[in-house]
Amino acid sequence: MNLSDQIKRTKRPYLISGPCSAETEEQVHRVCADIAQLTDTSLLRAGIWKPRTRPDSFEGIGEKGLQWYVEAGKKAGLPTSTEVANSKHVELALKAGIDVLWVGARTTVNPFAVQEIVDALRGTQTPVMIKNPVNPDLSLWLGAFERFQKAGLTDLTAIHRGFSIYKHPKYRNVPSWEIPISFKQNLPEIPMICDPSHITGKRDLLAEVSQKAMDLNFDGLIIETHPTPDQAWSDAEQQITPERLKELMSNLVLREKIITGSLTEELDDFRQKIAVLDDRIFEILSARMKLSEEVGIFKQKNNITILQEEHWKTVIESRLAKADEYFLTQIFVKNLMDNIHQESIRHQVKVMNPDLKKP
Repeated sequence: MNLSDQIKRTKRPYLISGPCSAETEEQVHRVCADIAQLTDTSLLRAGIWKPRTRPDSFEGIGEKGLQWYVEAGKKAGLPTSTEVANSKHVELALKAGIDVLWVGARTTVNPFAVQEIVDALRGTQTPVMIKNPVNPDLSLWLGAFERFQKAGLTDLTAIHRGFSIYKHPKYRNVPSWEIPISFKQNLPEIPMICDPSHITGKRDLLAEVSQKAMDLNFDGLIIETHPTPDQAWSDAEQQITPERLKELMSNLVLREKIITGSLTEELDDFRQKIAVLDDRIFEILSARMKLSEEVGIFKQKNNITILQEEHWKTVIESRLAKADEYFLTQIFVKNLMDNIHQESIRHQVKVMNPDLKKP
């Protein structure tokens, strides 16, 4: 099978579902059969080997689960996929008849591990899905794809599963949507699948994140599905039943990405107005940086440090307090002001230390 072409041809969303982990033969056969009967799943997923953070956690059923899984997939009439983290996993998965492999977030972060998997697959036509690395590093994610492509492995799909952050109040892995969007700008030919299960870590947020992925024109979803989620051996809180998956998918709103007729003219009118405002924003920013250079000259003459921490703290607090008035989120205001501050510092350094070489 050519997975990436299949995803592109399939009406959105291309759905991948199955349990976080293959646990028992009965569980695997039951969930695969229910998924095939109740949902529009195109590809099954199940973890055979589970890279866990803590050593006493369930780390997958291992090689013996491959036979159960492949047989269950054949009975369900659906292809199978599983995660591989090294060349031995690749060998065993392909020998068992697994159709699609995926590289997990903990593996993508390690170029040596990625290259080992590439070398094990060299010369095959195996479809591979690659999750983003655990840390928000676009270059690492792109680099993993480049390694596969250089080896002639071109049936590739991206999976956005969010990025690790310490004790986020809402998400298990913060989505940082700007990163997969940037990925799509760099590699527009690669299909993008969203993994709301790992982003949320909680089943009650799956619908919200799935809808946002569709609104951002993602190609599909990979959602962990289990016959009895609360009894799952791993990641119980983020798994749902096939029945609940069917309900979630039926409630998704799928919007058109192609604009035609009079709608094009109306949207162009909005875009032109936005472009005018964008021009004004950059004109104001340019004027602000010229003032920053004057401030730098003043500080140089009076032997004052560039960074004035108490003043900047007051400025930030003032802007954050007005975020609602601006119709902006506090995190956007904070990020914007931080970027403006860094650019202002750059301008002040330039005028205060004109003889310094650029890094």
